[in-house]
Amino acid sequence: MNRAARLESNAPASICARQQSASVVPLFLLSLLVHGFIGLRLLPALPLAGGLALGAWLLASALLVPMGLLARRFIRPPRSDQLATAGLFALGAFSSLFVLTADRDVLLLVAFLAGLHGPSLPEASARWVPLLALGLTAIGLLNTRRTARVKNVDVPIAGLPAALHGFTIAQITDLHVGPTIRGEYIQRIVDRVNQLDADAVAITGDIVDGPVPELGPHVAPLAGLRARHGSFFVTGNHEYYSGAGPWVAEVKRLGIRVLLNEHVVIQREEAALVLAGVPDYSAHRFDPTHQSDPAAALVGAPADAAARILLAHQPRSATAAEAAGFDLQISGHTHGGQFFPWIFFVRFQQPFTAGLHRLGRLWVYVSRGTGYWGPPKRIAAPSEITRLRLVAA
Repeated sequence: MNRAARLESNAPASICARQQSASVVPLFLLSLLVHGFIGLRLLPALPLAGGLALGAWLLASALLVPMGLLARRFIRPPRSDQLATAGLFALGAFSSLFVLTADRDVLLLVAFLAGLHGPSLPEASARWVPLLALGLTAIGLLNTRRTARVKNVDVPIAGLPAALHGFTIAQITDLHVGPTIRGEYIQRIVDRVNQLDADAVAITGDIVDGPVPELGPHVAPLAGLRARHGSFFVTGNHEYYSGAGPWVAEVKRLGIRVLLNEHVVIQREEAALVLAGVPDYSAHRFDPTHQSDPAAALVGAPADAAARILLAHQPRSATAAEAAGFDLQISGHTHGGQFFPWIFFVRFQQPFTAGLHRLGRLWVYVSRGTGYWGPPKRIAAPSEITRLRLVAA
C-alpha cells in the first residue's frame, strides 16, 4: 500500500480520535475548575500538612472523576470497571466536599454579618469540612454494601374482595448492575425476595448500566426469583441507554414476563386482578414503538377486575395511570434522592420522591431503589426491597 492510501485508510480513525479528544478536554477542564474552587476556599486556611494532603487528594480526584466516567471509551473490562469504580468513589467524596465547602462559605458570611467572625473560625471550619466529607462518604459506602432491607407497605383498595385481600407483590427496582454492583449482590437480593413467599415479583426497571455480553452473567441470578404467579419486568430509562432490545430479550430468556403496554390477568377464586406494565416514560425518544401508554396497557382487560395495578418505572406516569383507571402504580427511578443534597431536588423532576402517595383515586408507591446509581453512596435514602400487600379499604 502506498503512502497516500495508508493516509486515506487511517483518516477515519484519526478523525474519531480527534473528536474524542475534543469532547474529553472540556470535561477535564470542568473537573479541574470545580476541584480548584474547593482548593481556593480551603487550602489557605489549613496547616501545611493538612493542606498538602487535601491538595493531593483534590488533584487526584480532579483526574479520577472524568477518567472514571470515560473509562469504557478507552479501556476494556475489567480494567475499565476498576477505573470506573475509583472514579465513582471519588465523585461521591467530591460531592460531599463541594457541598460542605459551599455551606462553610454561607456560614462564614452569616458569621461576618452577625459580627461573630474571628481568626479561628475560618481555620477551624476548614479542618472540619474534609473530615465531615470523609465521614459521610464512608457511611454512604457502608450503606451500599448492606443488602437491601425489606419494607412492608399495606395498600388499601376500595371494594377489594376477600379473595384478593393480602395479595402480596415483592418489588425490586433500580438494581443498576454495573462496575460496582455485581452478581453476588443480585443473588443476595434474590434470596431475600424468595423468603417473602410473594404472590408476584415486580421489577420496575433500571436493572443494568451496560451491555448484555458484559453484564448478562451478573443479571442471571434473577432467573431464580420465585413467586406464585411469576415475575414481571418493565423497562427503565437505563435499559435504553444500554440497549433495550437485547436486554428485553435477555430478561425474557431468564423466564421473567416483560410487560410493554400490556397486561396479565391473575385469577383468585371469582376475583380478577389486572397486572399491567408500560415502557419507561421517556422510552419513545429511543424507540417510537415503545411509547409509554397506560391506557393501551388495559386494552382487553376485564371490566369487572377487582384491582388494576400498573408497573411504571417513573412516578410521573401517574397522571396517565389515574386517567386510565388504575388503582395502584408501582414505580422506582428516584432512588429517594440517594444522598444529600439530592434528596431535596428529586421533587422538581418527579411528582413523588419516595413512599406511598395518593393522586385522585390512584395510589402511587415509589421505591427508593434496591441498588444505587453512580457513586456507591446512600445517606438518608436507604435501599429497599418492598413487600406491597393489598388490603380492603
